[in-house]
Amino acid sequence: MRTDMTEKTKAVIFDMDGTLIDSMWIWPDIDAYYVKKYHLELPDDFHRAIEGKSYHETAQYFRDTFDMALSTEEIMDEWTSLAYQRYTEEVTLKPGVEEFLRYGKENGILFGIATSNGRTLAEAALKALQIDTYFTAMRTSGEVNVGKPSPDIYLKVAEDMQVRPEHCLVFEDVPMGILAGKRAGMQVCAVYDEFSRPLDQEKKKLADYYIHDFHDVMDRIKERNTDGK
Repeated sequence: MRTDMTEKTKAVIFDMDGTLIDSMWIWPDIDAYYVKKYHLELPDDFHRAIEGKSYHETAQYFRDTFDMALSTEEIMDEWTSLAYQRYTEEVTLKPGVEEFLRYGKENGILFGIATSNGRTLAEAALKALQIDTYFTAMRTSGEVNVGKPSPDIYLKVAEDMQVRPEHCLVFEDVPMGILAGKRAGMQVCAVYDEFSRPLDQEKKKLADYYIHDFHDVMDRIKERNTDGK
């Protein structure tokens, strides 16, 4: 196994929530508000049931599971309204992300995003964090009509960047996303996130690499550069 996972990489594709940005903590609060407002009772397998689903698929899950009178679009619009301020004012980058993005830009690596979130929140967060200009392509699962673990979203982002799948490296924080990247024929690095910590062993088993944060990636790059001198 290569020490530096980026050594032969031409493009990096990030999942967004829990991988690129620290944002997963927002959603339990929104779920709690939503449950109280509409008098819902979440099933025990709720988080695994929605893992990897697109924004639209998750809204459809709510509509079907709880027989809600709202349309799928109305549910998504309400979630976006509830989350927007937090995504633009409170969300932070995962440690080491900015240094890694700078390194990639300086060394000709293309960056893309494959997110299960909606485009409105994704674009707002990237712009607020001042990293939007680093990315050549972004797709949401809703735009490819199927969520993870289907490989479609990763294949589409690679196509947008005109890079073959075998030259892409994926960063993901949940098993369904890791599977999507692997099924696309890409190398996948699992990323630690507190929200998915109980799934760490599964993530390590599925992925080619595992990091605690992006400082780990930069340490490996620096180690390679030192050894190459």
